[in-house]
Parts: sequence; structure tokens; C-alpha cells
Amino acid sequence: MRTMIPSSIHFNVAFTLSCLLFSLLSGMSSAQLSATFYSKSCPNALSIIKSAVKSAVQSEARMGASLLRLHFHDCFVNGCDASILLDDTTNFTGEQTARPNNKSIRGLNVIDNIKAQLEKSCPGIVSCADVVAVAARDSVVALGGPSWNVLLGRRDSTTASLSAANNNIPGPNFTLSQLKSSFSNQGFSEREMVALSGGHTIGKARCTTFRSRIYNDNNINAAFAKSLQANCPQSGGDNNVASLDTSPTSFDNVYFKDLQNQKGLLHSDQELFNGGSTDSVVNSYSSNPSTFSADFANAMLKMSNLNPLTGTSGQIRKNCGKTN
Repeated sequence: MRTMIPSSIHFNVAFTLSCLLFSLLSGMSSAQLSATFYSKSCPNALSIIKSAVKSAVQSEARMGASLLRLHFHDCFVNGCDASILLDDTTNFTGEQTARPNNKSIRGLNVIDNIKAQLEKSCPGIVSCADVVAVAARDSVVALGGPSWNVLLGRRDSTTASLSAANNNIPGPNFTLSQLKSSFSNQGFSEREMVALSGGHTIGKARCTTFRSRIYNDNNINAAFAKSLQANCPQSGGDNNVASLDTSPTSFDNVYFKDLQNQKGLLHSDQELFNGGSTDSVVNSYSSNPSTFSADFANAMLKMSNLNPLTGTSGQIRKNCGKTN
């Protein structure tokens, strides 16, 4: 007589196998990345990057936010492959003139300086993509934020995508629905989206990105809007800047407190606290800075592992602005 196996066991086995398969598949993209990737080939790599970033941020605190943004704008376009660093040529158009980057990306000179130092120490070893990823982490730490163990071993792309940069990077006037869709396309949950948006606790933004909000939005503190209008008139002053939160040189949770007071600088910022599904996350981060720090670090680690080039894919650029 055949022994009958309970259906619950069948389910549990199938569920376990499916979870294992998902885990294996989701880990494949970062399977070749390692925190100790350069420990033998370029043991001074991390210290060189950290020292250069610390110096750059000490010279200009805003540079920390710029380097963090550079990493974000790189990873959201076909993965973390340093494609954003490729300069335009007579027969090649990269991502730097895309709407989210044009006249606003900063820190390229810092990355170039770091790469030059690395090429002297260990030529042809450290990728520009890894430099950008580590510099973002070190920038956050330099401004008082959390650290995370950056996995290394990315390689650099040999091409870039202007159209993907225009389409994949969330814009300053996005609605909550558009934000959720943009982040979901990259595999992020709503909570991770809010955590990553918290990177706006440092840095500044150009008038062109918040002009519409301070003149047209209703969910904005009136005094706050008026205080910004003098520096961002309805015409002109496009490149004038304003702080993304009220403590722009400290990586903290003030960004979320500002949202609660309708003082988000960008329309897309305030959408995170506007009667929608993410209000509760904003409230949580506002009252629990350690929770925000932990979630931000975890989300950044996840973002830095988006579709990296590894193994023999891509190349290790000698100059981050052009292919070998």
C-alpha cells in the first residue's frame, strides 16, 4: 500500500524550492562582487577613495550630495556601470546631457582625481563604477550618515544610453504613482523608495527643479514658499539653488520632519507625505532616525548591486570619461 504524503508537505517542499530558486536568481547579478575584491590586487584602493572624498567634502559639503546623486543616476540607467561618466564625442552621445543630468551633475572632477590616484597605485585594476559606488558611501559617512559594506568587482560599460537616462531617472515633478512605478521598475519596494529619497537630506537643487512647486502647489507651507521665491523668480535665475532640507550638510532625518511640515523642496519630495500610502513610512523615519539610517544603508547596498558588469563583460577604463 502506497503511503500518502500530506499535501502540506508537498506545499512546504515546493515553497522552499521556489524560495531557493528566487534567492539564487536574485543573487546572480552580484554573485561575483565581493567586499574584498581588491584586497590583493589594489590593497590601498578603499583608503585612496576615502581620503579623496573626505578632502572634497571638507572643501565643499555639497559635494557629498553630488557624489551620492552621481551614483544614483548611474545605477538607474542600465545598472551601476559608470555609463554616466562617459563624455560626449563627435560620434557618441552619452547620458550627461539627458534632462536629469544636463547642467546639474557634479563631482566628475572628484571621480577623475580619484581614478588618477588609483592608476598610479595599481594601474588598470579598479573600475570607475566601483569608484562611484564607494565614493557615494564615503560621502554619506563624511556628512554623518550610516556606512554599508560596498561589494566590489564591477566593470565599466563601453556605451551609455541617453534615452534610458531620460526615461529611467525619476523627475522632480513626479507624482507618487510615478515615483512608485519608477522605483518598482528597479526592484524597490515603497519603503525602500522612501528610504532612498531620504538621500535628499543633504545637498541643494536648482531653481528649475522647484519653481513650479513654490508658485503652483497647494501642499506647501506658505511662508516657506515665499522665502524661496526671492531666489527663484518665475523667470530667470534658473541656476540659483536652494537646500533640499533645513540641514543640508548633515545626513540626518530632518528631511522627513520637513515633509511633515509641508516644506519639501521638490514636488516629488512632498508627494511622499501628501495623504498617500507612504505617509506612515515618513512618520516612522521622522521619529526614528536609526531606523531610517539602517533602511537607507540597506537600500543603498541593494541599489549598488543593480545589474553590474562582472567577469569579462565591459572593461576597466583607464580614463573614466572615455572608453579604452
